[in-house]
Amino acid sequence: MNMELRPADLANDWWQAVLRGFTTQEVPNLATPVVFGILAAAVVLSIPRATWRWFGLYVTFVHELGHAFAALMTGRIVHGLKIGLDHSGQLLSSGRGKFGAAWSGFWGYPSPAVVGVALIWSVSAGRSGAAMSIGALVLLIALIFLRNFTGVFVALLSAAIAQLLVMFATASTVSHVVLGLGIALEVGAVRDWFKVASVHTRRRDRLASSDAYLLARSTGVPSLLWLVAFAVVIAASAVFSLRMVWGMLS
Repeated sequence: MNMELRPADLANDWWQAVLRGFTTQEVPNLATPVVFGILAAAVVLSIPRATWRWFGLYVTFVHELGHAFAALMTGRIVHGLKIGLDHSGQLLSSGRGKFGAAWSGFWGYPSPAVVGVALIWSVSAGRSGAAMSIGALVLLIALIFLRNFTGVFVALLSAAIAQLLVMFATASTVSHVVLGLGIALEVGAVRDWFKVASVHTRRRDRLASSDAYLLARSTGVPSLLWLVAFAVVIAASAVFSLRMVWGMLS
């Protein structure tokens, strides 16, 4: 019996698993203790410094991808992005017009919350498999734009986990993972907002790292209004997420 595993066969198996994600539809039965367990795991990822030090890198990755996607939406050219171990990030893009730069600059801090609500919605709609397949593809494509070791490491690790889940996890497992990741991103988005708000109040020596400050300089709109706009999107995403999770329990 020929047990040789060829790269072409592995690639085909992976692609078929990705496609199955788009056709699989399953709304999980979420018991209340399970949901509270997932919520606790999400909080553990996003609140304690020991775990946030690492999960925060993923939130920063989503933050920078939000900038990149928003830039591409307005026709800007994305040259690359970087992620620092201190959770800093930098997107390099170019294009004409102030609107594209402002639009791209805005969708950093809100992006983890928006992605989180999209993941939670996919679970409530029975489309967590599609969400995982899309995530697996996006993470692979994102490797093209990474320009430093930390960014490449975060993207590779995230992509590897996503590919393994796509290929080997059951539909129920994928649903629970997607739900947990969605909630964790919501919590992470809230934490990051308080972090950037503190830069404008107690840590003003780091103003140059604030998207709100950079947007204020480029548009003339005060930083406070940008912070409020971030908060509105994040809060709306969190409220919508809570309603969906409650609906799944009901």
